[in-house]
Amino acid sequence: MDDDPNPAEIRERPKLRDQAYEAFTTRLLARELKPGQFLSQRELVALTGMPLGAIRELIPRLEAEGLIRTVPQRGLQIAQVDLSLVRHAFQIRLFLEREAIALYTTAIGDDELARWRHAHESVLRRMGRDRVTQKLLDEAQAVDWGFHDRIVDALGNPIISNVYRVNSIKIRLIRREQTRLDDGFLEPAMRDHLEVIAALETRDPVQAQAALSRHIENARRRALDL
Repeated sequence: MDDDPNPAEIRERPKLRDQAYEAFTTRLLARELKPGQFLSQRELVALTGMPLGAIRELIPRLEAEGLIRTVPQRGLQIAQVDLSLVRHAFQIRLFLEREAIALYTTAIGDDELARWRHAHESVLRRMGRDRVTQKLLDEAQAVDWGFHDRIVDALGNPIISNVYRVNSIKIRLIRREQTRLDDGFLEPAMRDHLEVIAALETRDPVQAQAALSRHIENARRRALDL
């Protein structure tokens, strides 16, 4: 039948949907989309540069992950950063990272651990010595995110990594709402990380879990503005 898609079209659809997802989350974290903002499917097409078919296939995934919701008569609404989101996202983060770091403590090699210490100390030196620019903050944020992602990914469990990745988008959305060039958000996070790294260097999972729990609680309190 002429209307039936050919095999090449069928193979292409998942790729386009994945590209649309990447484009959406990139623009969300770049603040091109605002929490609570309403937009249409056509606006998503224009923003992501992806075809309407890929956007329509993307929407159920975004809804399932809690990144958007469909509001009758109004369109698609980006997830709002509110008290509920902060509490739930940080609770998931604590559960996953506490278990992950216990295993990471015994699995991480000395060279990798030394690289993490050097990366964090380098960021802190530059933040204390140089003018704090957006470029420096972006680099510091990449070290921050990379450290946490590595702890979870080291489990080698793609299901857990995917759950963590989705929750991490929400955490990063919360941070994007709060972080400013002069608010000193990243420096205390870097210092917390160095305490976690010091605990990892003891090879004691209990110490590592305790240090990580303190760090996540500090981040949660900053998110709640306590």
